Amino acid sequence: MRIHIQNPPGEDLFAVTPQQWHDAVARAGAIGAGHTVTFGNDDAAFAAAMGETEALLAQPPNIAGRFPCHAPALSLIFCLAAGVEKLAPFERLPEGVIVVNNRGVHGAKTGEFAAMALLMLNSHFPELAAAQREAAWRPIFAPTLRGKRVTVIGAGDLGGAAARQARHFGAHVTGVRTRAVAHPDFDEMVAVEALDRVLPGGEFLVLACPLTAATRNLMDRRRLGMLPRGAGLVNIGRGALWDQEALCDLLESGHLGGAVVDVFAPEPLPAGHRMWATRNLMITPHISADSPVTYNPDSLDIVFRNLAAWREGRSMPNQVDLARGY
Repeated sequence: MRIHIQNPPGEDLFAVTPQQWHDAVARAGAIGAGHTVTFGNDDAAFAAAMGETEALLAQPPNIAGRFPCHAPALSLIFCLAAGVEKLAPFERLPEGVIVVNNRGVHGAKTGEFAAMALLMLNSHFPELAAAQREAAWRPIFAPTLRGKRVTVIGAGDLGGAAARQARHFGAHVTGVRTRAVAHPDFDEMVAVEALDRVLPGGEFLVLACPLTAATRNLMDRRRLGMLPRGAGLVNIGRGALWDQEALCDLLESGHLGGAVVDVFAPEPLPAGHRMWATRNLMITPHISADSPVTYNPDSLDIVFRNLAAWREGRSMPNQVDLARGY
């Protein structure tokens, strides 16, 4: 198979290297052998490769603006990301192309980040950090996370990892997803239609779902206002899942107790944006899910597992349902 790997220009940390590819081939066994592989990081390399490329590996933002293009042999797009919304509208892609994501590489890192964020919010770290900047001695004593109620929207790799960590510390976790199908990492699961019912009972809310037409602005001003006074929020999904202005208003008013936010609309968050200075809001620059040590090796292993399934006529475990967007 002719495979092209399109790296972002100027990227060092997460660019797929020939050595990483070679190591993954060695781990993959027979399915890793016999491929012709090219690497590129600019427009010229992409254009030169796509005339014969059968499988494309890339981060979605790096190829989103390149379609439609002349790609007569392209059958597979392996996205080196879990979220593929940057490729929408999918009608731009070659007809019949299969899109595969790297769902499964983010859980370990995201779980640790979610645990950190929940523990920080439970211990009022946003308020304590503000007090430190003011050189003000304002003790705040908090109980443990045990027994607290956490709502997690999304039950995939990110949401499941967040739920496992919250339950490790004794929290009761309610999951919200498309259908109310039981999940081993959650104490209970409800369908998204029941979201309004569970929001008032959650002391913490974690957003961990993909961004689709159905989830965009899911947590609007009305729903954010349904959270109990003092609630803590974590967003490790996408910035457009909620109303950022409403979040800031509710934090400034004191209705919400604090937030740890890793994703924004737009990104990077512009200098001077209101969120930089919002009361009790802690910002991290979209770093919650990606480990520079394991991200590419794990992603390439997923590529070969899915390629093997495709070759054998089996269902590809990471295939994206383009109608649903994830």
